[in-house]
Amino acid sequence: MSNEREFFAGLHHVQLAIPPGGEAQCREFWGGVLGMTELEKPAVLAARGGCWFRGGGLEVHLGVEEDFVPARKAHPGILVNGLPELADRLEAHGHPVQWDAEFPGHDRFYAFDKLGNRLEFLEPLRTA
Repeated sequence: MSNEREFFAGLHHVQLAIPPGGEAQCREFWGGVLGMTELEKPAVLAARGGCWFRGGGLEVHLGVEEDFVPARKAHPGILVNGLPELADRLEAHGHPVQWDAEFPGHDRFYAFDKLGNRLEFLEPLRTA
């Protein structure tokens, strides 16, 4: 038993890098394909470019990085409901998925956003 105070209360957001001018592609993917709602950035932050999205308690911030290189290994792990349906939706919009059965207790796949950032989508296995 630990006497340490628990500081963590949850995850506020995940930030991914995008290239300058990549906002339209983000809106198409995060808003259009995934159906997340775009948030209005505070004015002081909006001047930096990028965009923010929210859906199902998840917030994704897409920030401009001048020397952008897509994250090919680092990635957010996003819990979802209806993983097969999401896979179908992504593939129907030109985003192939790579299924991976190696995460205990979950179905999961990997996909890439329109800018090449790696994303992991997981759903806990239902037990009978």
